[in-house]
Amino acid sequence: MGKRDDLIAKYAEDLRDKCGMEPDMDLLTKVTIGCGPAIYDADAATVAGTQPGELETVKANFLIKKLGLPDGPALMEAINAVIETYGKSERNKYRAVVYYMLTKHFGKEHIYG
Repeated sequence: MGKRDDLIAKYAEDLRDKCGMEPDMDLLTKVTIGCGPAIYDADAATVAGTQPGELETVKANFLIKKLGLPDGPALMEAINAVIETYGKSERNKYRAVVYYMLTKHFGKEHIYG
């Protein structure tokens, strides 16, 4: 197993233990690959759930650009719901896990074909 496989296993563990959901490993793998090299950078690999600027970036770059969703209040509501599910006090909210939950929330799994 390579470093990416180790990270995917860690993300799956977070989904099970912290978010209370059984991950679709195929989708989780594709979302993780879609994050690119960011998953290997300690700062970029996580989402700062308390920083409005960071949440706006997730909205603009992931929900609008990647998933093709129209801008609106539902996007930030979904991001906040995912942060709530992950646990506001959880320091390391992994970007791949947040993106995975958002993809599932909006039913956009087909984007990762």
